[in-house]
Amino acid sequence: MSVRHRTSARAPARNGAPTSARDRAPARDRAPARDRAPARVRPLRHPGWTPWLYLAPALVVLAGLLVYPVYQLGLISVLEYTQAQVSGGEPTSFQGLANYAELLGDAQFWDVLLATVVFAGCCVLGTVAVGCGLAVLLTRIRALPRLLLMLAALGAWATPAITGSTVWVFLFDPDFGPVNRMLGLGDHSWTYGRYSAFTLVLLEVVWCSFPLVMVVTYAGIRAVPGEVLEAAALDGAGVWRTWRSVLAPMLRPVLIVVTIQSVIWDFKVFTQIYVMTDGGGIAGQNLVLNVYAYQKAFASAEYSLGSAIGVVMLLILLAVTLVYLKLLRRNGEEI
Repeated sequence: MSVRHRTSARAPARNGAPTSARDRAPARDRAPARDRAPARVRPLRHPGWTPWLYLAPALVVLAGLLVYPVYQLGLISVLEYTQAQVSGGEPTSFQGLANYAELLGDAQFWDVLLATVVFAGCCVLGTVAVGCGLAVLLTRIRALPRLLLMLAALGAWATPAITGSTVWVFLFDPDFGPVNRMLGLGDHSWTYGRYSAFTLVLLEVVWCSFPLVMVVTYAGIRAVPGEVLEAAALDGAGVWRTWRSVLAPMLRPVLIVVTIQSVIWDFKVFTQIYVMTDGGGIAGQNLVLNVYAYQKAFASAEYSLGSAIGVVMLLILLAVTLVYLKLLRRNGEEI
């Protein structure tokens, strides 16, 4: 018998624990799990019609509220449809593009279109500037003032357009309005002059529109990592430089959304102009396209021309939105 003890199949380890076949395996066979090749993932099947089935109820509602009215708008715009056709006194006849030719040949239409573009552009700039400025302010004030500012802004946002317009007309009333008394303007009428009336409506539109921009931009600022803002502060960047060089580029997708929404809303302003200027101002000096279409369709009973103006507005808004998105994609922005 040998003096050496016969080793068993599982010899004790250095610390006394038995070793297994896995412990005696080479190091390359005992590689960590994270170094191993990932398991083959089974590709997902094509969803097919399943997403559309979930979207079907919403699409049906949108078709009833949007597609069908747009179809009727386009149909009436190519017909002769006046009070005689509505009452049944004369048959409806197809006019083709004659209504559009008449509209484009009207000098008043081009004046109203120019006024609408300028007015909507000023409203968009004012709304985005005020909303972004107050969003930055919300990040720099304490909790109680922030809460009060948010409540005041949401109150302005929740106010119906006709109610807010009526209140603003009272505030700037030449006889009883407190604004003229505070400014010492006597019986100055804000709605008599063309530019003063447009300015008054612009202030009301900005007042009721900036809360959305403020809330959305503030939420975007809160999502920016704090290290980025701290680094900007350590570099000596002020409020304006931080916004222009840091926050605005990071919030560009958010700003794109609120800007496009503001363009759509401000381009089709109706209630504020109609209420505050009493239907478009003296001799129609404060007309915009929406009020102009209303006057053509209902005041003059020229429903075909009113529908043609609506189609032109729709095409302009689609063109502005598509061009804006195309330019952003060309610059490599993600939307």
